Amino acid sequence: MNRCHGTSALLRACIATLLLALCTSALAANQPCSGRKGGIAGCDGDTFLCNDGSISASKKSCSAVLGLRNEARPQSLLKSSEGCQCGSGNYCVGPRGGVYCLTPGGSKSYKRK
Repeated sequence: MNRCHGTSALLRACIATLLLALCTSALAANQPCSGRKGGIAGCDGDTFLCNDGSISASKKSCSAVLGLRNEARPQSLLKSSEGCQCGSGNYCVGPRGGVYCLTPGGSKSYKRK
């Protein structure tokens, strides 16, 4: 009888370890600016600025997550690609209506609609 009791305890320990691993990986995958974006560099209003210079497509509010005062500022939408660097508060509008900013490398980083 002791043999069954030991197997049951081992099974419970394995299940608990598996659940802990699944929960930890699920939490890590849902962070703004995760992966190759390199983490959060700061906020541009409610938008997350990533360490690679792009913006995150996260639906979360950056200022709320980081505990910053949300100072409402109007979002400038420019027709040309001049002056719409990520983090400047200015965004460009593309030919099909997409709103983006330019990363330091010159790539377009689009905002989620």
